[in-house]
Amino acid sequence: MTHKLETQTVHAGTAPDPTTNARITPIYQTASYVFDDAGHAARLFGLQEFGNIYTRIMNPTNEALEGKITALEGGVGALAVASGHAAQLIAFYTLMEPGCNIVAAKKLYGGSLNQIGNAINKFGWEGRLVDADDPANVAGAIDEMTRCVFIESLANPGGVVQDIAALAKVAHDAGIPLIVDNTMASPTLCRPIEHGADIVIHSTTKFLNGHGNSIGGVIVDSGKFDWSASDKFPSLTQPNPSYHGVVLADALAPIGPISFIVGCRVLGLRDLGPAMAPFNAFLALTGMETLALRMERHCENALALATWLKVHPKVDWVSYAALEGDPYNALCAQYLGGKGGAVFTFGVKGGHEAGVKLVESVEVFSHLANIGDTRSLIIHPASTTHSQSSEEELVEAGAGPDVVRVSVGIEHIDDIIADMAQALDQI
Repeated sequence: MTHKLETQTVHAGTAPDPTTNARITPIYQTASYVFDDAGHAARLFGLQEFGNIYTRIMNPTNEALEGKITALEGGVGALAVASGHAAQLIAFYTLMEPGCNIVAAKKLYGGSLNQIGNAINKFGWEGRLVDADDPANVAGAIDEMTRCVFIESLANPGGVVQDIAALAKVAHDAGIPLIVDNTMASPTLCRPIEHGADIVIHSTTKFLNGHGNSIGGVIVDSGKFDWSASDKFPSLTQPNPSYHGVVLADALAPIGPISFIVGCRVLGLRDLGPAMAPFNAFLALTGMETLALRMERHCENALALATWLKVHPKVDWVSYAALEGDPYNALCAQYLGGKGGAVFTFGVKGGHEAGVKLVESVEVFSHLANIGDTRSLIIHPASTTHSQSSEEELVEAGAGPDVVRVSVGIEHIDDIIADMAQALDQI
């Protein structure tokens, strides 16, 4: 039986523990696992059999989380890692070789802009940031050394909705996968694989967990991309010296189209090591049980606050895709069911100084660098999350000097609006 998403958030990936019959997935707080015999160990290490070897590579608590997000996103497999940034890096590492490049949207989370625009250069990779609102810009930046297109379904902080299907076509026409960071929307609002995405990434820290108590990331493989259609992805299609010449795409074909996600695990996670702690996986599993309920309240509260701010005399503008007249409203209806999520930005009159004063004056809102919490959160990106960017880059990323970002929580909307009102009064 195929269950609705609300049911999957509770049940997917988390059957009763087979040993103890515990209904809640236990925290398997162990570093390693006993082998049945020498042959069993050899088969595990040789990829001839799947099973637990070492918690850096796999863990039963993490596996339950991977099973849940796989079901919610409609993929064939997932890999949980230490953070959203780690998820991006492991995905890139599995696809890239020195001299290759990534074409990415300019409107991304500030940390992703820095990772793709600067940090990956140390691997001999290049990040090409373009205005992905026009798919032609993405197409024009792709060349024979491009190995993926990277976007956010709902961009942080500006609430930009990307045309996933159009960008998937651009990527596929070039023979490369589309990677979509779905953190801001979550699978309750958007399932990118249904619109052509090949790989989905989340920071579990945000809405999946929802309680601001642990860091994590996850990669989901759609199983739909044909890695063997070209010679662009040798980690998956050429003999691997660290596995005695095994070709992952060939060796795993009898099991299913899982070569990419297995490659992320046995090449990327194994060698780079950003493993998710089992306790963090447990916290994410617990949080995900209420994901659908929380997102419903998040979206309801965010729309009410955005509507109120839009007519406030100290606010210049509000960027929230669910608002009628917003430039991304049509794409919001197409990809997010008309719901704009919990996070949006607005511009305060008075610029940088006014933005700083506002975030220092709130009481219900917490001034911190996170989103997706049950609590309402606020930040001034230009002085914090995007502070490494130039003024031009700030504007391009939707994080100019007057921009304030809010992540609207699940408190009563009257209290949220009252707190914002008293803080604006102090400017």
